[in-house]
Amino acid sequence: MKIRELDYADTPWGEISLRERWDPITERDVYEVKLGDDFLMSSQFTTGEEELSRIALAAVPGAGPLTVVVGGLGLGYTALAALEDGRVAELTVIEALPAVISWHERDLLPDTAGMAADPRVRLVRDDFFDVVRTGRADRTYDAVLVDIDHAPDWLLREDHGDLYTAEGFGRVGAMLTDDGVFALWSDEPPEPEVVQRMSVAFKHADAHVVPFPNPITGGHSSNTVYLAGGPRRDDIVAWARNHPAT
Repeated sequence: MKIRELDYADTPWGEISLRERWDPITERDVYEVKLGDDFLMSSQFTTGEEELSRIALAAVPGAGPLTVVVGGLGLGYTALAALEDGRVAELTVIEALPAVISWHERDLLPDTAGMAADPRVRLVRDDFFDVVRTGRADRTYDAVLVDIDHAPDWLLREDHGDLYTAEGFGRVGAMLTDDGVFALWSDEPPEPEVVQRMSVAFKHADAHVVPFPNPITGGHSSNTVYLAGGPRRDDIVAWARNHPAT
Protein backbone atom coordinates (compact mmCIF):
# COMPACT_ATOMS: atom_id res chain seq x y z
CA MET A 1 0.00 0.00 0.00
CA LYS A 2 1.63 3.23 -1.15
CA ILE A 3 1.50 6.06 1.39
CA ARG A 4 2.54 9.62 0.57
CA GLU A 5 3.28 12.05 3.39
CA LEU A 6 1.94 15.48 2.46
CA ASP A 7 3.05 17.32 5.59
CA TYR A 8 4.75 16.71 8.90
CA ALA A 9 5.33 18.89 11.96
CA ASP A 10 6.45 18.70 15.56
CA THR A 11 3.79 20.15 17.85
CA PRO A 12 3.27 20.50 21.63
CA TRP A 13 0.85 17.58 21.27
CA GLY A 14 3.37 15.35 19.49
CA GLU A 15 4.34 14.66 15.89
CA ILE A 16 1.49 15.28 13.46
CA SER A 17 1.38 14.14 9.85
CA LEU A 18 -1.01 14.37 6.92
CA ARG A 19 -0.88 11.35 4.63
CA GLU A 20 -2.47 10.27 1.38
CA ARG A 21 -2.95 6.67 0.34
CA TRP A 22 -4.88 4.69 -2.23
CA ASP A 23 -7.53 2.45 -0.69
CA PRO A 24 -8.06 -0.69 -2.77
CA ILE A 25 -11.43 -1.47 -1.14
CA THR A 26 -13.12 1.87 -1.84
CA GLU A 27 -10.86 2.52 -4.84
CA ARG A 28 -10.13 6.14 -4.01
CA ASP A 29 -7.51 8.35 -2.42
CA VAL A 30 -7.84 8.58 1.36
CA TYR A 31 -6.38 11.37 3.48
CA GLU A 32 -5.41 10.56 7.06
CA VAL A 33 -4.07 12.44 10.06
CA LYS A 34 -1.78 10.81 12.62
CA LEU A 35 -0.72 12.31 15.94
CA GLY A 36 2.19 10.23 17.11
CA ASP A 37 0.98 6.64 16.72
CA ASP A 38 -2.67 7.64 17.05
CA PHE A 39 -4.91 7.85 13.97
CA LEU A 40 -6.99 11.00 14.50
CA MET A 41 -9.18 11.16 11.45
CA SER A 42 -9.64 9.97 7.90
CA SER A 43 -11.47 11.10 4.80
CA GLN A 44 -12.67 7.51 4.50
CA PHE A 45 -15.49 8.21 6.97
CA THR A 46 -16.84 11.76 7.22
CA THR A 47 -20.57 11.29 7.82
CA GLY A 48 -20.33 11.90 11.57
CA GLU A 49 -18.32 15.10 11.17
CA GLU A 50 -20.76 16.43 8.57
CA GLU A 51 -23.83 15.47 10.57
CA LEU A 52 -22.39 17.30 13.56
CA SER A 53 -23.02 20.53 11.65
CA ARG A 54 -26.29 19.53 10.05
CA ILE A 55 -27.92 18.26 13.24
CA ALA A 56 -26.82 21.34 15.17
CA LEU A 57 -27.86 23.93 12.62
CA ALA A 58 -31.21 22.23 12.04
CA ALA A 59 -31.92 22.94 15.71
CA VAL A 60 -31.14 26.66 15.45
CA PRO A 61 -34.38 28.63 14.87
CA GLY A 62 -34.80 31.64 12.65
CA ALA A 63 -33.77 32.83 9.22
CA GLY A 64 -30.35 34.07 10.27
CA PRO A 65 -27.82 35.45 9.80
CA LEU A 66 -26.00 32.98 12.05
CA THR A 67 -22.60 33.07 13.69
CA VAL A 68 -21.04 29.65 14.27
CA VAL A 69 -17.85 28.54 16.00
CA VAL A 70 -16.20 25.17 15.39
CA GLY A 71 -13.73 23.79 17.89
CA GLY A 72 -11.19 21.75 15.94
CA LEU A 73 -10.48 22.12 12.22
CA GLY A 74 -9.11 18.69 11.34
CA LEU A 75 -9.79 17.74 7.74
CA GLY A 76 -12.45 20.45 7.55
CA TYR A 77 -15.61 18.43 6.95
CA THR A 78 -17.53 19.88 9.90
CA ALA A 79 -16.75 23.44 8.83
CA LEU A 80 -17.56 22.71 5.18
CA ALA A 81 -20.93 21.18 6.10
CA ALA A 82 -21.77 24.24 8.23
CA LEU A 83 -21.18 26.47 5.21
CA GLU A 84 -23.88 24.56 3.32
CA ASP A 85 -26.46 26.31 5.51
CA GLY A 86 -27.26 29.56 3.74
CA ARG A 87 -28.03 31.28 7.06
CA VAL A 88 -24.40 31.04 8.19
CA ALA A 89 -22.87 34.50 7.80
CA GLU A 90 -19.72 33.94 9.84
CA LEU A 91 -17.89 30.74 10.68
CA THR A 92 -15.01 30.87 13.16
CA VAL A 93 -12.84 27.75 13.43
CA ILE A 94 -10.55 27.54 16.45
CA GLU A 95 -7.60 25.20 15.92
CA ALA A 96 -4.66 24.76 18.31
CA LEU A 97 -2.13 23.41 15.81
CA PRO A 98 -0.79 25.81 13.16
CA ALA A 99 0.16 22.89 10.91
CA VAL A 100 -3.52 21.96 10.53
CA ILE A 101 -4.47 25.52 9.61
CA SER A 102 -1.64 25.54 7.07
CA TRP A 103 -3.05 22.46 5.30
CA HIS A 104 -6.22 24.34 4.51
CA GLU A 105 -4.51 27.60 3.65
CA ARG A 106 -2.44 25.64 1.12
CA ASP A 107 -5.44 23.60 -0.10
CA LEU A 108 -3.72 20.25 0.46
CA LEU A 109 -7.10 18.51 0.84
CA PRO A 110 -9.14 18.33 -2.39
CA ASP A 111 -12.53 17.93 -0.69
CA THR A 112 -12.17 21.18 1.26
CA ALA A 113 -10.06 23.18 -1.20
CA GLY A 114 -11.08 26.84 -1.19
CA MET A 115 -12.77 26.74 2.20
CA ALA A 116 -10.11 28.83 3.94
CA ALA A 117 -10.60 31.58 1.35
CA ASP A 118 -14.39 31.74 1.85
CA PRO A 119 -15.11 35.29 3.10
CA ARG A 120 -17.38 33.87 5.81
CA VAL A 121 -14.53 31.83 7.34
CA ARG A 122 -12.06 32.84 10.06
CA LEU A 123 -9.35 30.32 10.97
CA VAL A 124 -8.10 31.20 14.45
CA ARG A 125 -5.04 29.65 16.03
CA ASP A 126 -5.95 29.12 19.68
CA ASP A 127 -6.75 26.45 22.24
CA PHE A 128 -10.53 26.00 22.14
CA PHE A 129 -10.56 24.50 25.65
CA ASP A 130 -8.69 27.48 27.06
CA VAL A 131 -11.00 29.90 25.25
CA VAL A 132 -13.95 28.22 26.97
CA ARG A 133 -12.45 27.93 30.45
CA THR A 134 -11.21 31.53 30.51
CA GLY A 135 -14.32 33.05 28.93
CA ARG A 136 -12.30 34.56 26.07
CA ALA A 137 -14.93 34.20 23.32
CA ASP A 138 -15.09 37.47 21.40
CA ARG A 139 -18.87 37.35 20.96
CA THR A 140 -21.90 35.12 21.52
CA TYR A 141 -22.65 32.49 18.92
CA ASP A 142 -25.75 30.81 17.55
CA ALA A 143 -23.99 27.44 17.50
CA VAL A 144 -20.87 25.92 19.03
CA LEU A 145 -19.69 22.69 17.34
CA VAL A 146 -16.88 20.62 18.84
CA ASP A 147 -14.93 17.76 17.26
CA ILE A 148 -11.54 17.45 18.93
CA ASP A 149 -11.35 14.50 21.34
CA HIS A 150 -12.36 10.97 20.39
CA ALA A 151 -15.09 11.03 23.07
CA PRO A 152 -15.84 12.74 26.40
CA ASP A 153 -13.94 9.99 28.20
CA TRP A 154 -11.32 9.37 25.47
CA LEU A 155 -9.23 12.51 25.39
CA LEU A 156 -6.29 13.63 23.29
CA ARG A 157 -4.99 15.57 26.31
CA GLU A 158 -5.83 15.30 30.00
CA ASP A 159 -6.39 19.06 30.30
CA HIS A 160 -9.40 18.79 27.99
CA GLY A 161 -11.40 16.99 30.64
CA ASP A 162 -12.87 20.07 32.32
CA LEU A 163 -14.99 20.83 29.22
CA TYR A 164 -17.06 17.67 29.71
CA THR A 165 -18.30 18.54 33.21
CA ALA A 166 -21.55 20.34 34.04
CA GLU A 167 -19.49 23.44 34.79
CA GLY A 168 -17.63 23.14 31.50
CA PHE A 169 -20.87 22.81 29.58
CA GLY A 170 -22.11 25.86 31.48
CA ARG A 171 -19.13 27.81 30.21
CA VAL A 172 -20.04 26.77 26.66
CA GLY A 173 -23.58 27.95 27.33
CA ALA A 174 -22.22 31.36 28.31
CA MET A 175 -20.81 31.63 24.75
CA LEU A 176 -24.23 31.14 23.17
CA THR A 177 -27.23 33.28 22.33
CA ASP A 178 -30.47 32.51 24.19
CA ASP A 179 -31.61 30.18 21.37
CA GLY A 180 -28.11 28.87 20.70
CA VAL A 181 -27.14 25.21 20.43
CA PHE A 182 -24.10 23.19 21.38
CA ALA A 183 -23.18 20.02 19.50
CA LEU A 184 -20.41 17.57 20.35
CA TRP A 185 -19.03 14.71 18.22
CA SER A 186 -18.05 11.38 19.77
CA ASP A 187 -16.65 8.16 18.34
CA GLU A 188 -18.35 6.13 21.07
CA PRO A 189 -21.99 5.15 21.71
CA PRO A 190 -24.16 7.65 23.63
CA GLU A 191 -23.35 7.98 27.31
CA PRO A 192 -26.35 8.91 29.51
CA GLU A 193 -24.04 10.65 32.00
CA VAL A 194 -22.90 13.10 29.31
CA VAL A 195 -26.50 13.95 28.45
CA GLN A 196 -27.28 14.39 32.15
CA ARG A 197 -24.38 16.80 32.64
CA MET A 198 -25.48 18.75 29.57
CA SER A 199 -28.97 18.96 31.03
CA VAL A 200 -27.61 20.85 34.03
CA ALA A 201 -26.40 23.66 31.77
CA PHE A 202 -29.03 23.49 29.00
CA LYS A 203 -32.81 23.26 28.89
CA HIS A 204 -32.71 20.46 26.32
CA ALA A 205 -30.08 17.78 25.76
CA ASP A 206 -30.02 14.48 23.92
CA ALA A 207 -27.80 12.22 21.84
CA HIS A 208 -28.14 11.30 18.16
CA VAL A 209 -26.65 8.10 16.77
CA VAL A 210 -25.26 8.66 13.27
CA PRO A 211 -24.89 5.37 11.34
CA PHE A 212 -22.90 5.07 8.14
CA PRO A 213 -21.81 2.22 5.86
CA ASN A 214 -18.36 0.81 6.53
CA PRO A 215 -16.92 -0.78 3.40
CA ILE A 216 -13.88 -1.96 5.35
CA THR A 217 -15.96 -4.26 7.58
CA GLY A 218 -18.78 -4.80 5.10
CA GLY A 219 -21.29 -3.57 7.68
CA HIS A 220 -22.16 -0.32 9.39
CA SER A 221 -20.46 1.83 12.00
CA SER A 222 -21.74 4.82 13.94
CA ASN A 223 -20.74 8.01 15.70
CA THR A 224 -22.65 10.03 18.28
CA VAL A 225 -23.65 13.69 18.14
CA TYR A 226 -24.64 15.16 21.49
CA LEU A 227 -26.97 18.13 21.08
CA ALA A 228 -27.91 20.69 23.73
CA GLY A 229 -30.04 23.80 23.31
CA GLY A 230 -31.28 26.74 25.33
CA PRO A 231 -28.44 27.59 27.70
CA ARG A 232 -29.78 28.10 31.20
CA ARG A 233 -29.44 31.69 32.32
CA ASP A 234 -29.35 30.66 35.96
CA ASP A 235 -26.87 29.77 38.67
CA ILE A 236 -24.82 27.26 36.69
CA VAL A 237 -24.13 29.61 33.78
CA ALA A 238 -23.55 32.60 36.07
CA TRP A 239 -21.16 30.53 38.15
CA ALA A 240 -19.27 29.36 35.06
CA ARG A 241 -19.01 32.88 33.69
CA ASN A 242 -17.72 34.33 36.94
CA HIS A 243 -15.41 31.45 37.89
CA PRO A 244 -13.22 30.54 34.89
CA ALA A 245 -11.27 27.35 35.38
CA THR A 246 -7.58 27.53 36.22
